[in-house]
Amino acid sequence: MNPALLEHATHTMAVGSKSFASAAKLFAPATRRSALLLYAWCRHCDDVVDGQVLGVAAASTDARTPQQRLAYLERQTRLAYTGAPMAEPAFAALQAVAKAHQIPLQLALDHLEGFAMDVRGEHYPRLHDTLRYCYHVAGVVGLMMAQVMGVREQAVLDRACDLGLAFQLTNMARDIVEDAEAGRCYLPRCWLAEAGIDPTRLADPTQRAALAQVAARLVSEAEPYYASALAGLPALPLRSAWAIASARGIYRKIGIKVRNAGAQAWDGRQRTSGLEKLGLLVRGAGVVVSARFATAPPRPPGLWPRPR
Repeated sequence: MNPALLEHATHTMAVGSKSFASAAKLFAPATRRSALLLYAWCRHCDDVVDGQVLGVAAASTDARTPQQRLAYLERQTRLAYTGAPMAEPAFAALQAVAKAHQIPLQLALDHLEGFAMDVRGEHYPRLHDTLRYCYHVAGVVGLMMAQVMGVREQAVLDRACDLGLAFQLTNMARDIVEDAEAGRCYLPRCWLAEAGIDPTRLADPTQRAALAQVAARLVSEAEPYYASALAGLPALPLRSAWAIASARGIYRKIGIKVRNAGAQAWDGRQRTSGLEKLGLLVRGAGVVVSARFATAPPRPPGLWPRPR
């Protein structure tokens, strides 16, 4: 492992995803290194499309259009899979982790499709459409992470995808106003119509009470996916199961905070404190033990089906 590459990936996660960074420390060293490398590529792609650095807007001399940036990401991603030397750390990271764990190119391309949906400015008429976006930006990352942890069984991969969907639904609820200020709305348009909310005025403070009801609905929709993910834990190595159970607890807690905060949910970014994270890491161990002694129910048929 190239030390400089690992240092780059470690810094990227520490700054870009404090929620997952805490749980990722529980992975066995080799798994943690691969998780860091995969995250570095995902974060880089997101930043390139949005003209950001680690999720923060930055001054840039890049004159390319978002479409050109997206095309560049796809070219470099495909090139990484050929084994060609990669100068950019993010693509070198992808190359290393994809080769080590036989991650299919299609999964990487499926992830890029999520950014393409943003670039195209897609709308989401129904929840099914929102979940399709969730799959591309997060569910497919769950699939790739599961492969890093050695999972190949399709039924377990389904549960990994479900956890990614739950994470993204939580993120959407937390970031509704922030996304709106960036000109994006992932909420089902039919929900907004039912709540009497103008989708072009999501950031308007006068809409917060109605928006809180929609956010609570989104958090509730995440619950069956969080529940489904539990059934995948026994198939993971023990330390990986602990890390994933802890990440599940941290993200789910954020959703609960958004729901409980009501109209004040977007007065500040909802997050878990260091003490709360510590408690959820401890609780994650108990979740893993319980899952290993429980009989896993079948995956509910009403959940969104991932592409095969």
